[in-house]
Formats: sequence, structure tokens, C-alpha cells
Amino acid sequence: MTENTSELWLCTITILLATAIFAKLIGIKGSKGEKSTGRLPPGRRGWPLIGDSINWYNAVASCHPPQFVEEMVERYGKIFSCSLFGKWAVVSADPSFNRFVMQNEGKLFKSSYPKSFRDLVGKNGVITVQGEQQRKLHGIASNMMRLEKLKFHFLNDIQKVMLQTLSNFEDNQVILLQNVAINLMVNQLLGVSSEAEINEMAHLFSDFVDGCLSVPINISGFAYHTAMQAREKIISKINKTIEVHRQQGAPIAGTGVLGRLLEEESLPDEAVADFIINLLFAGNETTTKTMLFAVYFLTHCPRAMKQLLEEQDSVRSNSEGEEMLTWQDYKAMPFTQCVIDETLRLGGIAIWLMREAKEDIKYQAVHLDENIYKGALEFNPWRWMEPENEEKRNWRSSPFFAPFGGGARFCPGAELARLQIALFLHYFLTTYRWTQVKEDRMSFFPSARLVNGFQIRLNKRHHQQTN
Repeated sequence: MTENTSELWLCTITILLATAIFAKLIGIKGSKGEKSTGRLPPGRRGWPLIGDSINWYNAVASCHPPQFVEEMVERYGKIFSCSLFGKWAVVSADPSFNRFVMQNEGKLFKSSYPKSFRDLVGKNGVITVQGEQQRKLHGIASNMMRLEKLKFHFLNDIQKVMLQTLSNFEDNQVILLQNVAINLMVNQLLGVSSEAEINEMAHLFSDFVDGCLSVPINISGFAYHTAMQAREKIISKINKTIEVHRQQGAPIAGTGVLGRLLEEESLPDEAVADFIINLLFAGNETTTKTMLFAVYFLTHCPRAMKQLLEEQDSVRSNSEGEEMLTWQDYKAMPFTQCVIDETLRLGGIAIWLMREAKEDIKYQAVHLDENIYKGALEFNPWRWMEPENEEKRNWRSSPFFAPFGGGARFCPGAELARLQIALFLHYFLTTYRWTQVKEDRMSFFPSARLVNGFQIRLNKRHHQQTN
């Protein structure tokens, strides 16, 4: 993505606001006479109909996403109400309440996403389905990614993909690291082997992601239309893999997570396609972006880079010349885990989570809260070595650190994501040195990203060491 993307999204937001205003005007008549039995937290209406939508957008599209929330919290408290896109919303920056919401998924709250997102991830997507279907699909994902499978299957599979992809770059080559990270994720999930296939799928998926929070207008030239076309092509490729699998009647070498899903689970073809698309989206928002952000932050923090490289060199020297790392090697990376946690804190997927209350609730963006994390906007992996942060760091249960969500929708691939990120950092840092070619910055709309894809010039490490 480039800076022009911000202009595109600004146009998209303008259209979205107009659509919301139109919908609001239509709904005024039907809402007359209705009485609410609940009472919203303190807040403000903002501009008529538009509310605080523009202020919210300006914050999340910048490199300082909590600015809007900070201003509202200072005035109204950690749980406040505001008007966004023609609707009242309750925003919480309170760790305990956020955990309460996640723990009551399906009881008091349900996940809620825009139409464009629901259409693209599919009706059988584990991200958007509700009730028993959600529990079934979540259980399948959890089973596929349980600890013993990470140790005995995914550990070597991931490393093969890393070695195959990262060995293709030449000295002095300029790359967009964002594209490399997406290619790694696509290869890992779909198992496509040729570089042309990987690049094609990665391009289709990029179009798919760009439409997830777009205005749902299915006309050529709109992001939603392009994304829906990309979805159909991705599904077509998935279905071809399924057909080959059935014709061979045996496990397909190199078909990644898709191959394992076909071997181990019995799902209708339509559900398999949606399941993989959901994994592609979730993998992009967690694994891919954390790989990208980690290298970005390390580039601007030489001290952390030096300490991480020393740890990875030590792991490599202890592997006794073996090409593949073992599970014990992975567990011998304490500072790497600190880097991963800090990257997830600063650039994790959960800038916001959308939930809809199923009934009136009475109750007595936490990661960037200065009251919880000193120097919250600074990259500081050493904070996770401090005793006072030990309890916060439990990403499975802590209300202060929830990069993988929580409750019934806790990410089943959380441990897999951490394994992929650690292995990527190992192979990338021990193979290459790089310099940043083009200035870049973080933006958080439609989700966390680097606006220019992080353009860097690579040099093989052994080449530098021998000169």
C-alpha cells in the first residue's frame, strides 16, 4: 500500500458517512415512540448525524490511534458513549470491562461486523458465525493447532517454507517486506509451491483484505467489488486443491494447513473454503503483520536488534549444525518472546473489537494506556522482563494484554502465530542485514499496517562478514 491508500480510504469514509446518514434518515420514522430501557454511559453526540466519526477516523488513520479515546476518557471516563457512523457506540478502555465483554460472548454480547466483512469472510467463517456453529468451527481450529501438532508437524513445515522463501533473495536486492510476509503466510496455509502461484494468491488476498471494511457497493471500481472477485478466485483455487486431493485419495505433499484440514476433518467444500479464507485473514492480521512490525521496530532500535541477534546466533550454535531448529531451540528464545510481546502490544490486531449487546447491560485500548504501560507508545521489549509486568504478560487470561482476544473467540492459532513469528525472526536475522530505503509510518485504518509496506535493501550476512 502507498500513501494514496489514505486518500482512497478518506473517500470511502465519506461515502460511508453519506450512506449512514441516509440510513439514519430512513430509520427516524420507525424509531419514533420507541423507548430504551437502558442508559448509555456519559458521552457526547458530536456533529449532527456524523457524530464523532471524523475525529475517530483521523485518530485511527494516524500513528497515534488512542488519541481520540484518550481525549474522551479524560472528559467522560474509561467507558463512554459516542456517535459513530449514524449509530450510538459504547467505547471501553477499561481492562476489566473488556474482559467481561469477551468472557460473555454469546450470552450478553455477540460479535458484530460490517456487511462487507461478513460477505467476504463467508457465512461459514469462524470469525463471524454465532452459537453452535462457531463452537464447532473454533473446536476444529483448536484441534488442528494443538501443542503436539505444533511440535511434530508445524515446526518443520514452517521452517521448510521459511528456508524456501528467504533463500531466493540476492545481495543488494530491494524488497517490500510486507509482500514477503504475506507470501510466507499464503504458502504456509495453502501449500502452493511455485513462486508464480504464491505471488498470484498473495495479490488476490491483498485485494480481498482491502475490501473488508469498504462500502458494500458491488460495482466495478469499488474496493468491495474487487474484493468479492478476489474471494471467488481464491475459492476456485481452494476447490481445485480439494479436487486433486480426492482424485489422489492420499495426503498431498506440500498442501499446508489446507491439506491437513482435508485429511483430518470432514467439512463440506463450501465450509472448507470459508474456513481457509478466515485463517488467511486472521493469519494476515496477526502473524504477517507482527513479522513486518517486528523488523520495523528492530530497525529503529539497534540495541534490541543486537540483543536479539546474539540470542539467535546462540540458538543456531547450540543446534550443532542441524539445518532445522528443534522445539527446545524455540523454547530457548526468551528475549525473542519479549520482542514478539512488545510488537503485539504496539501493533496487535485488537486496536478495537466490535461487539453488540444482546440486552441492556449494567456493570460496575488498554495496550497503549500510559497508566498501565510506562512509555506506552515506545518500543521497549525489556519492559516484559520487569517483575511488575509478569502478571500482565499472560496473553491467555490477562485483562491488560489481549493480542489474541479472549473468551469463546480466543484465537485458536495464538501459539502457532508466535511459533511462526519466532522462526521468521530467526531465519531473517541470521541470514540478512538490511537498510531502510523509503520512509514509512504506522497507520491503524482499516487495521494496523505500514503505509509503504516497509521497503528495504537486503545483503546476505555471510557476504558482509567476509568483506
